[in-house]
Order: sequence, then structure tokens, then C-alpha cells
Amino acid sequence: MAEPAGTPGTDSPDPLTVIRSRSYAVLLIMVAALGVPISAAAFGFLALIHEVESLTYEDLPRALGFDGTPSWWPVPLLAVSGLLTALAIRHLPGTGGHKPAEGFVNSGAPTAAELPGVALAALASLSLGAVLGPEAPLIALGGGLAVYAVRLLKPGIEPRASAMVAAAGSFAAVSTLLGSPLLGAFLLMEASGLAGMTLGLVLVPGLLASGIGSLIFIGLGSWTGLGTYSLTLPHVPHTPDPTVGEFGWAIALGVAAAVVGTGIKRLSLALQERVEERRVITTVVMGLTVGVLALLYAESTGRNASEVLYSGQDALGGLLAEDATYAVGTLLVLIVCKALAYAASLGAFRGGPIFPSMFLGAAGGLALSHLPGLNATSGFAMGIGAMCVAMLRLPMTSVLLATLLLGSEGITVMPLVIVSVVVSYVLVLRLERPSAASTAPR
Repeated sequence: MAEPAGTPGTDSPDPLTVIRSRSYAVLLIMVAALGVPISAAAFGFLALIHEVESLTYEDLPRALGFDGTPSWWPVPLLAVSGLLTALAIRHLPGTGGHKPAEGFVNSGAPTAAELPGVALAALASLSLGAVLGPEAPLIALGGGLAVYAVRLLKPGIEPRASAMVAAAGSFAAVSTLLGSPLLGAFLLMEASGLAGMTLGLVLVPGLLASGIGSLIFIGLGSWTGLGTYSLTLPHVPHTPDPTVGEFGWAIALGVAAAVVGTGIKRLSLALQERVEERRVITTVVMGLTVGVLALLYAESTGRNASEVLYSGQDALGGLLAEDATYAVGTLLVLIVCKALAYAASLGAFRGGPIFPSMFLGAAGGLALSHLPGLNATSGFAMGIGAMCVAMLRLPMTSVLLATLLLGSEGITVMPLVIVSVVVSYVLVLRLERPSAASTAPR
């Protein structure tokens, strides 16, 4: 397919001219057609992760004769995860895809040769207990599959059109993962750094693919009985209107999240540097570290080790609904163990940074809600927003993640979330170490 027409003689065609062109309409039709199989593939990948997770964490111990899952079980499980992830990164093309410690980096869609490595590294990481989410691998796989399919049909596709197809494939793959196709679309838009009409140029096919993907997820979830793998909360306690005191807590939460998030980020980058020196051995060690942290949490609190493992997406609802069953001490131990496991996973495994940051922020907000002047729902929402922006550096996405998740109660707490996100974001930028590129003489 030829590149959508633009202004002759320029490197960057006028976006409005491109949108009005016939080739752009053909691109939309192609994107709509691709949205169905890519969304189905994303749904299947999430289902596979969930099934392997249940098989290895619950079914396998029982098959070996244990009465339930022993508290030490995550230690060997994460060692196997580290070994398999390291082998996929080291021996397959593409080094397993996106490095989560470096945040969301727009490195383009993986090639066809790199897709198996991305999928296998993510599967070995996410399904066996690494503290990461599936969003980054889905974005890569969706974009890579879309470009591969289009190049099979149109080998001569231009780079700019290929980039739009890749973006649309990523939209389709994460269409409902975050609870709403609009929220997934907003994440990709803000992470891409696009603006103005150029944003609209990519946004239209992306939203089309996202809407189709959402319908596919809902349909497959109903047909298979597996659900949609979408971020939802089954029960959100009512929250009163914000008070002056809660705005003070919003500032405090923003400061705390910025400090903790910066610490996790720096630790994960330092670990990543060490891991890359001796990939297989150190990834296994990082897996053992995550497993030991889960064991320490289970033995010291009497709760399930799985609360430290995995992304935390499925545990968010229970964390809020069962807040009364968590003592402050238990929440603090959970935060420390989850944060260290998160840093180790970011530095060694493959996955996305969003869901663990949400879980950590939620746990921190709930811990502070035991103090006077802050209710649980407000603390939960502010913690999510502040920690997300500390890890992602995406302020608008962080506000939407924290508020849309709470449904109607999200509207009430939105002013508090905005304050906590802004405070965290500004402080993180001040705490962030300048890169060599930014400090080099011009």
C-alpha cells in the first residue's frame, strides 16, 4: 500500500491532507479488519498466562501431594521463571522486547523474527510470578503482528503507514486491559509524545482498532466463560466529598510516592545493568529473590504469598474490599516486599510496569487511611495515581487510571487524585538524575 498522500516536497506530509486521502480510507478498512484477529490473539495470550499461572501455583502443588500451595513454593517457581526468561532473552532475536526498568520507550514494533522471543519471555515472566503486568508485551505483540500481516499483503508499505498500522495493532491488543478502550488509547497517545493533527492522524485508526478489540474481548469472554481480563473493581465503598485535610494527605501521598517510585526506578536500573553482564545466572538469582520475598511475607503475616507475586491486577479489588482485614503492619510488610520484588522484576524480567505500581500505590494509600482524616477509597485512589505517575511519568494517564477504575466514586475523588499526581510528577522530575545526553554541552 502506498503511503497516504501528503504535501509534495516535504518530509512530513500535512496530516489533514493525509486524512482526506483515499489511501488513508483504505488504511482504516485494513485496520478494522486486522483488529479482529489481533484482539483475539491478545485475548488468547492473556488466557494462556492466566491458565499457566493457575496450573503452576495451585494445581501443580496439589498434584504433587501438598495440601494447598506451600509458602515456600514461589522460590523454585521463580527460579524456573528466571531461567526460562533468561534463555528466551539471550538466545531468541529481539532480547525479549521492552525493558520494563526503562519505562515506556517507543522503540517501534518488533519484527516477525522477534515476536516469538517477546511472547516467550513475557509468558515465562508473567505466568510464573514476576511482579510485572502484561501491557507492554501486548503493545509490542499487537504492533508487531499488525505490521507483519500488512507486509504479507502489501510488501511495499511505506514506513509512515507501517507505523500507523503498528500503533493501531497496539491499540487493539490493549483495548480493554485497563478497564476501558479509551484509557488504553490514552496511555498509548501520551506515551507516544504525539501532538496536534499528527496525533489525530494516528488516533483515528487506533480508536477504530481499540473499539473493535473491545468488542472482541467482550464477545470471547462471554463465549469462553473466561471473562475479559479487564481491570475492574467488584465493590467500591462510598466516599464523601473531599475535605481540606484530605488535600493535605494528597500532598503527603504525592511526596511519598515520588520518593518510593524514584527509589524503585533507580534500584531496577542498577539491577538491570548487573543482570545484563551475566544474564542467565543473575536472572535466576533475581527470580529466587522475588520468591524469597514472597515467602517472607507469607511467613511473617500469615497471608498468601501470591499477594507479593504477579502483577497485582486481580488482587486490587480484594485489597480494597477486604481493607478491614489488613492490619497496618501487614500493609507495610506487603509494600516493602512488593516494592523490592517489583524492582527485581523490572531489572531482570519482561513485562509492563503499570499494574504493580497501581497495587503498591493502593496499598500505601490504604495504610495511610488508618490515620485520621483520610478515608480508604480516597487513599486508595490517590495512592494509585501518585505511584503510577512516579513510575510511568504519564500524568494524564495516571489520573484516569485512578479515577475511571472507581466508577462514579472516581468523580468525587478526582480533585484529590489530581493534586497527588501533580505533586508526585513534579517531585519525580526534580529527583530524576539527568541523563548524559541532557547534560552534554551543546
